[in-house]
Amino acid sequence: MKKNDCLSAELRVLDDCFRVTIIEMKDIAEKFHEAMLDGLTRLKGPLKMLPSFFNIPTGEENGVFLSVDFGGTNVRVSLIKLLGDGEITVLKKRSTLLKDPGGSYDYTSSAATGRELFSFLAEQIVELVGANETVPLGLTFSFPTEMQASNKAVLIAWTKEFNTRMVEGRDINLLLHDALQGRGLHGIMPVAVINDTVGTLLTAAYVNPNADIGSICGTGHNTCYFEPLPPRQPGPMIINIESGNFNGLPTNDFDRYLDLHSEKPGEQVLEKMVSGRYLGELMRLVVLDLVHKGCLFPGRGSDMTGFPFQTNSLSAEHISLMLGDESLGLSETAAWLKGSTGIEELSLPELSALKTIANLLTTRAARLVAATYAGVLRRLDPLLKRPHIIAVDGSLYEKMPGFATNLRLAMDDVLQDRSGQVTLKITKDGSGMGAAIAAAVAGAFK
Repeated sequence: MKKNDCLSAELRVLDDCFRVTIIEMKDIAEKFHEAMLDGLTRLKGPLKMLPSFFNIPTGEENGVFLSVDFGGTNVRVSLIKLLGDGEITVLKKRSTLLKDPGGSYDYTSSAATGRELFSFLAEQIVELVGANETVPLGLTFSFPTEMQASNKAVLIAWTKEFNTRMVEGRDINLLLHDALQGRGLHGIMPVAVINDTVGTLLTAAYVNPNADIGSICGTGHNTCYFEPLPPRQPGPMIINIESGNFNGLPTNDFDRYLDLHSEKPGEQVLEKMVSGRYLGELMRLVVLDLVHKGCLFPGRGSDMTGFPFQTNSLSAEHISLMLGDESLGLSETAAWLKGSTGIEELSLPELSALKTIANLLTTRAARLVAATYAGVLRRLDPLLKRPHIIAVDGSLYEKMPGFATNLRLAMDDVLQDRSGQVTLKITKDGSGMGAAIAAAVAGAFK
């Protein structure tokens, strides 16, 4: 079979492999809803349904607060002023990578301890506000935690390939408090700890009371929502679903291979299919399969280094490059491939195939996420009688070409004639601003 014929045939197979039909979306939504109910009643299942101990803000909270946003790739520290009437001002901010690309430090690996990691966070705070400030602090911590109070959260397990020692099973806010004390920051008071999805929802709800679902579509993936009747809880509160661990999904051989070779096989199945941390590696596996079949990059042996033979040599940023490349002959993609693989000449069908594969993966991701949103809406408002805002933050939703559009189209498919009741709203830096709002809400209810 000629190379182009082989490529065309394999692309048709991949289209079937990664397609998510409307029927499948509705089935996923129902399974997700059932898993939510199981988690709320503490039956064993994939969704942890963790209480946050935070209600929706009134929009009138005010004051100056310190926000620490601990995400998948960096830590962001901000001094934020809440003005009331839904208005927020960022006075100053600082962002630092948790892993130095040059290799001088890596606080995400087993080479570092929790004490070292949180001492690093304290260093970022003192660089921003100095040692003599007195200000309440809210921490957004973007990993599965068991919330025991508004200011107490125990890390259940690392995700996103983090493996820092002596953190799992410990109180995150206490680790931060001790680090602050160790740096002499006695006036910095950590009063609230939340998940990034909760922060995103708090930020959107501070501006608009119709916001009742928050979601992260970035390096990782998770969703939360406002639960009016949480079982065994003192009152209405935001529930952190930990939806990235959902596993009632149609997986294929590429998904299963990626999962098997990940840090924690069998966990975070949805996240491994939809998040920026894994989409690049998933695409690399697809491309590598086509290379081995002789349909792409002929003559490239498995002894070659770089993409596609080297693990994690493709990132979400590279996928964005391919999807956004509108140049004649996909020249931007070709230039990147030449630099990363040494391939001097690539045919237009090969370059187009790469873009097609990127589109298949990101479209599937959007449709899987939309199906889970539909599952949440079944819990909140089965007949969609009232308006809802889903607040979304994260680089995938904001920057990946076509992702936001595909997510909207997928919502229309799964919700059909009631889709107009649901608005998807970008909530930039929701996790950071949400930490400040959480600190304000925590203070208001003391």
